[in-house]
Amino acid sequence: MNAFHTSGVTDSGASRSRVVSLDPLRMRARRHHAHALHRGERIWREAVAPVDLWIEILHGNGLEPRAALAFTVAQDFEADQFSLGKLPFEDIEKLYGLQVQELSVFDSLEERALVQTRRANIVLVEVDAFFLPDMRTASYHREHVKTTIGIDVIDPDARRLGYFHHTGYHLLDGDDYDGVLRSSTMHEPALFPHVEFVKRVREPLSGTPLAEVSADLLCAHLLRRPMHNPITRWRAAFPEHVDTMIARGESYARLYAFNVMRQLGANFELLAHYLQWMREQGFDIPAQTHAGARKIASETMVMQCRLARALSRGRRELCETSFDVIEDAYERVVPRLADIVC
Repeated sequence: MNAFHTSGVTDSGASRSRVVSLDPLRMRARRHHAHALHRGERIWREAVAPVDLWIEILHGNGLEPRAALAFTVAQDFEADQFSLGKLPFEDIEKLYGLQVQELSVFDSLEERALVQTRRANIVLVEVDAFFLPDMRTASYHREHVKTTIGIDVIDPDARRLGYFHHTGYHLLDGDDYDGVLRSSTMHEPALFPHVEFVKRVREPLSGTPLAEVSADLLCAHLLRRPMHNPITRWRAAFPEHVDTMIARGESYARLYAFNVMRQLGANFELLAHYLQWMREQGFDIPAQTHAGARKIASETMVMQCRLARALSRGRRELCETSFDVIEDAYERVVPRLADIVC
């Protein structure tokens, strides 16, 4: 785990000047290049935010994030949405030796975060995207939206910090620093946000041991997969969902697409990347299984676009063709994997 600070790094004035002149926060941001999963052509550019965050945290610490994507096979339909993809903390500890614990904030969020980052731990904190410069095209200084960032560097003297968020590593300072850390110069909230920290408890796995443990996790997640095809259950509920979208209008339809189509499509795009990585590690994953996961991701995007066009014209679109494709692809992916792995 990497962390460094420009405050109190050295007792030497000359050395301190050297550290400050090098501007380590900006150097850190420039050195970080998004993981391959976040570069190049993607089906779903807005993927699963909690997973995107962890991909960059792991990648930023020299670890292979694709090994942690086995959980994607267990996604289920929850009557009105698909379950949100999140990397299980147990998997993170088994693969990378990183443990996530809740952080008690008993006086100042800034002080508690500073203590942990000085220990080379990453602080996961739920913040207001209004103060995040990387959200410049969306909510930055426009609207208040809840999101989670991973802080690994804090310079309290300069009121600056470095943080992982979505698909990259970023810097913020000034009023944004106060807004994110709820500085005493800001209006104090009634409650502190939920905060966790990530610390190393053992050495990470790599190479063949990493792949083998990942395969064990895949089997474990397949054993907790949905008992019945979740696409079939979504299909049964969809006509009522369409009626609700027509009744409530475009804004609700966008929210529905974000929490249903995007959750499903982005999840299976991640699964496709995971299966390709497993194939590269020498596991006998059939090419058609990998292709089936990508088909779910791409056809769900087609379905989202088709539904949006239909609703904009006041038509009731049940997307039967897309459901046929996705439902069949699911059967060729998750149950097939269970037969192979377990």
